[in-house]
Amino acid sequence: MENRKVRLRFAPSPTGPLHIGGVRSALYNYLFAKKHGGDFILRIEDTDQNRYVEGAEAYIVKSLAWCGIHPDEGPGIGGEYTPYRQSERKELGVYQKYADQLVASGNAYYAFDTAEELDAMRKKLEIAKASIQQYSHATRGEMKNSLSLPEEEWKQKIANGEPFVVRLKVPAGEEIRFTDVIRGEVVFNSDVVDDKVLLKSDGMPTYHLAHIVDDVLMDITHAVRGEEWLPSAPSHILIYRYLGWEDKMPQYAHLPLLLKPDGNGKLSKRDGDRLGFSVFPLEWKDPSSGEISSGYRETGYFPEAVVNMLALLGWNMEGEKEIFSMEELIANFSFEHVHKAGAKFNPEKAKWFNEQYLKEKPDAELAELLKPILLKTFNDKEFKDEFVVEVCRMMKDRVTFVSEIATKGSFFFVSPNYTAENLAKISKTITEEAINAILDVIGRDITDAANLEASLKEVATAQNLKIGEFMKFLRISIVGELSGPGVPDLILLLGANEAKSRVGECWKLMN
Repeated sequence: MENRKVRLRFAPSPTGPLHIGGVRSALYNYLFAKKHGGDFILRIEDTDQNRYVEGAEAYIVKSLAWCGIHPDEGPGIGGEYTPYRQSERKELGVYQKYADQLVASGNAYYAFDTAEELDAMRKKLEIAKASIQQYSHATRGEMKNSLSLPEEEWKQKIANGEPFVVRLKVPAGEEIRFTDVIRGEVVFNSDVVDDKVLLKSDGMPTYHLAHIVDDVLMDITHAVRGEEWLPSAPSHILIYRYLGWEDKMPQYAHLPLLLKPDGNGKLSKRDGDRLGFSVFPLEWKDPSSGEISSGYRETGYFPEAVVNMLALLGWNMEGEKEIFSMEELIANFSFEHVHKAGAKFNPEKAKWFNEQYLKEKPDAELAELLKPILLKTFNDKEFKDEFVVEVCRMMKDRVTFVSEIATKGSFFFVSPNYTAENLAKISKTITEEAINAILDVIGRDITDAANLEASLKEVATAQNLKIGEFMKFLRISIVGELSGPGVPDLILLLGANEAKSRVGECWKLMN
């Protein structure tokens, strides 16, 4: 392994939108490959044609690109091992010869059982409460296959064109061992391993055969996948052994699951719908139902924030550092620091990450993102660039998403709505004389917020008003509520005329 170039692959199935758990798997593959000067390959595992969803592959490619995860090889990119779609590789005969080789060596066999016969077998095992309730060494003798049938009979079935699959012949009573980069030594007894289908009746390989053939032919050095594949690992170890590829087998790393916020089970789209957050990087429209699922991009997340958040769902460095650029993640990532236990997804922590990245964005960059939102929100009303930049400066520490600058900061762009509830918070000690003094100060040519604040407080003192009550009136006048940036800064940005108009309107409504 030391002399081989590090090569990792992300191999999703185009059966729907890419889940953020899949993005995390792609990210960990990408980080490790880049850290070691290696290659990151995108391979499309579309062997399950019955579940193929139109547009899913394009969605996967766009999602990775949005996250800044760029494959070195893959569909549309090219590479030494083109094509990178397994359906296309199947047409080239890549998998058939290895299925034939396994059968010829006695490590796989033909099975002719119908769906009804398989269901009957499983029900029988379930009733008997058997330790393994699938096709295995314990049941294959009772089924219709080339091990249980006379040779002449099963050969005739093939000659007659009767449908069959190729199954792995798993031995009984063997210990199957391998070393997982994350979990250390893993041991299975073959008695709990079923005879996986390797080649389906349509000649399409299953994942179990196809990913192994491709990993070896593409010289993959590390196979990184979710822990849900751990029970299938012993079958895969046997296939490597039976094909004489043990020295070419990549190092396995089984990632911890991404869990629901309460830690009770694997995170799903249903959890996101129920709790009000997305589990997809980009918005997805189901081509059959037309249902639209929200995405992190459309919600307003920065891709850097999503990547940073996902990286820490299962991996961390020593210390309290939580903000990492992609370059820092690449430099520091290792599978030794990936946790074995599942990682709870925390939607509030996801928002926190976005807030941190938003705060660090240049005001001018935020303004460019905000301008189209303003046009849509305020009916094509345009605002000067300098004004929008200053609004972003004042609001960036107060919001989670850029879009919230337009909603939580609507008072920058339109006069506030003075509710009876907020007007009731204003002290009745405010007098008309005080209002006139305020209007006078606002109308002066004061360009410094500190000087403006000092002048306004002088009015409060001269009018025998408590500073807190006086400033409460001013804030509600300018903002419409008791929150927001500093009042003097707001007055200077809005301009004397707009500020005086709001003070006058608020006073009128009070009386």
